[in-house]
Amino acid sequence: MLKEYSMLDNAEEPGEAKEDDHSPARHDTLKAYIAGVKKYPVLSREEEREVTRVIYKYKDLDAVEKLTVSNLRLVVKIAMSYYNTYLTILDLIQEGNVGLLHAVKKYNPYKGTKFSTYAQFWIRAYILKYLMDSWSLVKVGTTQSQRKLFFRLNKEKQRLESLGLYPAPKLLASTLQVKEEEVVEMQTRLTCNDVYLEAPLYDEGTDTMMELLSTDDDVEDIVSEKETQNVLKERIKAFKTTLNEKEVCILDHRLMSEEPRTLQQLGTRLAISRERVRQIEQRILTKARVSFNGDLVKSDIWPACNNQGTLKTSITANTR
Repeated sequence: MLKEYSMLDNAEEPGEAKEDDHSPARHDTLKAYIAGVKKYPVLSREEEREVTRVIYKYKDLDAVEKLTVSNLRLVVKIAMSYYNTYLTILDLIQEGNVGLLHAVKKYNPYKGTKFSTYAQFWIRAYILKYLMDSWSLVKVGTTQSQRKLFFRLNKEKQRLESLGLYPAPKLLASTLQVKEEEVVEMQTRLTCNDVYLEAPLYDEGTDTMMELLSTDDDVEDIVSEKETQNVLKERIKAFKTTLNEKEVCILDHRLMSEEPRTLQQLGTRLAISRERVRQIEQRILTKARVSFNGDLVKSDIWPACNNQGTLKTSITANTR
């Protein structure tokens, strides 16, 4: 464990390396904190084993404090590795300390893993979560794969470029083992800044971004329409379970398709006559009227065809 902290003792403090990043007061606080951390001795392997066993068996608070303060150097060391990514290093240290306390609480000394190795996982986890949550003023829920992307995306792009490969989203998704859509989303999030809607559009003038946003649409109508569509999708999904394979095919490719297939096309596909397709189509409509309690109205959502031409109809969910 002593070897793990040697880099911290000899490393330049952020305040010395980049004098104009933050105020002198902030650097002084960081220097004072690091100096205070160095005052706590690092436990030997034997001492660590004894202290962790006392914590595990008796939940002794003095032992908890002893183990925690002896590993504060580890938190600083890990936090400093993210210094170029996020400059509020004191906040990173604070989050890392929370992760350290969680590791102290969860650690089982009888599984044979060194405490410092176990603690690194929780310290990094809390720091990474803080970075993701604080990247934008607008907090967005993230998945585990998105957290990985946040820190690995640019590094992986540089690696691929060094190999002479173009870092396309599909290739990045394959090498990082995530979905291509998540790569595209993360690239967009990392390249876009927050927009303050009350900020003036020009240096001179009072017009703001908020004034350009359309307010003609009724929010209640939009929400109601969205809710209706969601209910409709669920009812259609349930309705499909009552149909056989041919009926589902005709429903998807003719009755509910924006570009309905002809009777002949479906007949050829299903190896039946045009007339048989029409009969199955009418049977589906009959089942739909029964299933939806007769709530079948004309609309542009569900193009249903009959023997005389195209009749626009739709099932509208009764949400009342």
